[in-house]
Amino acid sequence: MALNNTYDRRLLRQETAAGAGAQLLLLTLLGTAIGLGPAGWLTGLAFALVTWAVLTRAVHRSWLSSFGAANRVTLARATLVGGVTALVADSFESPPPVTLLVALTTVALILDAVDGQVARRTGTASPLGARFDMEVDAFLILVLSIYVATSMGPWVLLIGTMRYAFVAAARVLPWLNGALPPSTGRKTVAALQGIVLLVVGAGVVPRLPAYAAVFSALALLIWSFGRDIRWLWGVRDRLTHGN
Repeated sequence: MALNNTYDRRLLRQETAAGAGAQLLLLTLLGTAIGLGPAGWLTGLAFALVTWAVLTRAVHRSWLSSFGAANRVTLARATLVGGVTALVADSFESPPPVTLLVALTTVALILDAVDGQVARRTGTASPLGARFDMEVDAFLILVLSIYVATSMGPWVLLIGTMRYAFVAAARVLPWLNGALPPSTGRKTVAALQGIVLLVVGAGVVPRLPAYAAVFSALALLIWSFGRDIRWLWGVRDRLTHGN
């Protein structure tokens, strides 16, 4: 039995290592194609290292019997997000290749709709997979908000940092860690953030409508978080009073 567990852990480590290798390959291709500067390379390498380390630790602690097809899709999406991150970091030194940035982001957003379906159809849904998917989503939105903020102003960063602010607040207010009920509205609002930031970042929308779109996306995100916080407070309040 110990041999089987060791073998399984080795296979899982190979999966995460393959993801890191794919990230390095993508960075190399980007470096060859567009000549990534130091900021792009360092940021991309840091993303690859942190993703590999965190994911390897999470997989080891989760006792998964196999990595699963859905997690492979999410890992592929994380690789694309690493590429987007490198391009955005590089954009502070030189004009970014917008077409390439849009292409990588578009594929990453499309795959976001794939990994969940794969998990359900293969019966491989897991807390690790759901968390992995959520973190990749959140980081992509953060990176896109940084990119759009360079042209629209720092207020756009509210979109990318809101989820991280919520996590930080939950460390002080444990009731925010309560389990939320499934919500189509929450998923729709979350998906909308990436789409709006992508379209605006592509520069295909006139300036005034672009501001309106980003502001509307932010307003919907505030509404979504506000609704969830109110629901969590209500649960906390009922538990406190024994109802």
